[in-house]
Amino acid sequence: MNTATRNIHPSAARPVIRQLDDAAINRIAAGEVVERPASAVKELVENAVDAGARRIRIDVADGGKTLIRITDDGCGMSAAELPLALSRHATSKLDGDDLLNIHTFGFRGEALPSLGAVGRLTVTSRAQGEEAAMLSVTGGEMSGVKPAALNAGTVVELRDLFHATPARLKFLRTDRAEMQAVTDVVKRLAMAEPFVGFTLRDVSNGGERVTFRSDAESGDLFDALHGRLRNVLGGEFAENALRIDAERDWLHLTGYAALPTYSRGAAVMQFFFVNGRPVKDKLLLGALRGAYSDFLSRDRHPAVALFLDCDPHKVDVNVHPAKSEVRFRDPGMARGLVVSALRHALAEAGHRASSTVAGATLGAMRPEPSGPTEPRVYQMDRAGQSRPSFAPPSAAARQAAFEAQSPGFAEMQGAYSGRVVEPEAPTAETPEAAQVESLPLGAARGQVHENYIIAQTERGMVIVDQHAAHERLVYEKLKRQMAENDVAAQALLIPEIVELSQGDCALLAEAADDLAPLGLVLEQFGPGAIAVRETPAILGEVDAKALVLDLVDELQDMGATQTVRDRIEAILSRVACHGSIRSGRRMRAEEMNALLREMEATPHSGQCNHGRPTYVELKLTDIERLFGRS
Repeated sequence: MNTATRNIHPSAARPVIRQLDDAAINRIAAGEVVERPASAVKELVENAVDAGARRIRIDVADGGKTLIRITDDGCGMSAAELPLALSRHATSKLDGDDLLNIHTFGFRGEALPSLGAVGRLTVTSRAQGEEAAMLSVTGGEMSGVKPAALNAGTVVELRDLFHATPARLKFLRTDRAEMQAVTDVVKRLAMAEPFVGFTLRDVSNGGERVTFRSDAESGDLFDALHGRLRNVLGGEFAENALRIDAERDWLHLTGYAALPTYSRGAAVMQFFFVNGRPVKDKLLLGALRGAYSDFLSRDRHPAVALFLDCDPHKVDVNVHPAKSEVRFRDPGMARGLVVSALRHALAEAGHRASSTVAGATLGAMRPEPSGPTEPRVYQMDRAGQSRPSFAPPSAAARQAAFEAQSPGFAEMQGAYSGRVVEPEAPTAETPEAAQVESLPLGAARGQVHENYIIAQTERGMVIVDQHAAHERLVYEKLKRQMAENDVAAQALLIPEIVELSQGDCALLAEAADDLAPLGLVLEQFGPGAIAVRETPAILGEVDAKALVLDLVDELQDMGATQTVRDRIEAILSRVACHGSIRSGRRMRAEEMNALLREMEATPHSGQCNHGRPTYVELKLTDIERLFGRS
């Protein structure tokens, strides 16, 4: 080792302990609280919300590097309170006696002095019945309080962020990337506060371009939240989101979760809030994956906006200075509530599929635009057909050649795969056709390509993928049977002993009761080993050691395990796939109608085991628009 780079010589002088000055302390605190301009916007907007503001305007220049200005109509501050507000660990949100009883965004009293230590900060405020006042801080040096002009509320202006720590500027990204981060922060806070209006403006180069605006919503909580999510996440999310409202002991979960068929290619639309605070928590993200694991493949991600509310004493929000992480007193209960509430909502949705499926279908059926960029390929120009090269044929010759080479309707009948199903005559046992068409999936009218069922409804038509639909029905039946009878276990002739640390053994011992109904029986074998005595029979030959190690990793990461259940359900999914109606099979009218009725009665039948839609519904108005009849 090269000791020249480290001062470890035994004769070196003993270091002296010194008290840091306030400026250095504030710059260190700023490194924890203010990572980038978006962090500063988050802290200042949260202060505005805590002050009771109903309208908040955020002005940003150059991605927040040169200017961040927050204007609110909150309660404001008096001239006497301004110097205290810019002092370290001074706050109006805690009395210091109970550090867990927190009902506000901020409570540490670090944001304003930290921002003043790394930028040029000016605070102008006016409390009701008081005169407006202004106070500035530059590089940690505070000026005197001055009179100012302001009707009400507070204006916080931060210029030249990190001018006092120029090394931090090198780690910032482009103006566009920093502005996008600011927008994401404002949108998260807008979702958390639907009754507050937010306006974000880019004022770079003297302009005033509004990049995001969301006016205050009205109505009850769910109506206001639905309107705010429509504004922030888009109309498609709002149309395909399921309302979530579940409660267990001291936890209350509300919000909206999208249907599995409205999934995303990345985890970009997953938002969690704990007591109104936007958080990024591994426990909650793991619960979300577990709830949707039976409906989405690994490369698809659900879209949700979920709000967990509980007694502040049951959750610790003072885990990190940025307050983006939380710690629950009973994490298992929080995870269980999220999983059960989402699965219950998805089950209640029944066979419903997202509206975007029909939209994509209609988009694929649009006629091609006029003036194609490539020349049309006509029937006589198909590859493999010879054309005379000496002169263009006459119109009569082209017509004769076309008729000779193109099959007529009579010749096409052998390869035609569509079959029309005549409606059955009404009998005492058969409902009237109109009654059948009034059902959600309507009445079967035909089958095309021996795989797609065409059904007629009161408002349009439905196209069903018979194999995908039956696969989901069989899968749900197998799962019900497994839940009723537990999973059959096979005892190992010689139990397999897996050596682990004492902590890992304790984790598995706590989870043993949950794993036993799934056919996996574990017992502690001394202080540092686990004995695997039984494994799920449906999995066949199992590498017990590898399975146990996977369980330990998942328990350490998420606090719960889905590994065994996921493997079993993967087997059931494959069994359902092989045991369902195959593509290419012709079905009778009564079989098709029976499949439609079973889909209506089975939860989750709107998507197959891989998250793809099992049917597409087209409204009659959309079909008429395709043919120009509207």
